[in-house]
Amino acid sequence: MPRIIHPVAGLIAILTIATFWLSTTISELFLSETAIAAVKIAIPWGFLVLIPALAATGGTGFALAKGRRAGLVGAKIKRMPLIAINGVLVLIPAALFLAFKARAGAFDTVFYAVQALELVAGAANLTLLGLNMRDGLKMKGRLRARKA
Repeated sequence: MPRIIHPVAGLIAILTIATFWLSTTISELFLSETAIAAVKIAIPWGFLVLIPALAATGGTGFALAKGRRAGLVGAKIKRMPLIAINGVLVLIPAALFLAFKARAGAFDTVFYAVQALELVAGAANLTLLGLNMRDGLKMKGRLRARKA
């Protein structure tokens, strides 16, 4: 069962974060403050999908690793604390803060500074999760390593 749950939950997590990131970027660049507020207020509700998906991905990943810490498994395991710390210490508080500010209609300098931080941190997590996905596909033989 972990062999099915792990990639599905990982894909759900990546797609959820990508949705947050793209929705934010598109609303900020092209839409009204009302739309920006709607996006920022909706994102914390997405945590109801994201957090269980990340937990399932991490838990099944450790189960599938069976204590191995070398090679691609080791690389994936080393990235996970960075992903978790970034999420817990930067992304979740930023999303909650931005939802609060958006609900109040306070699109000020602080809002946009935190918004910029959130976009950078979100891109970092997407990159790290993408690297983990790539390594997982290599481990399963679904993605060939490049020859130098």
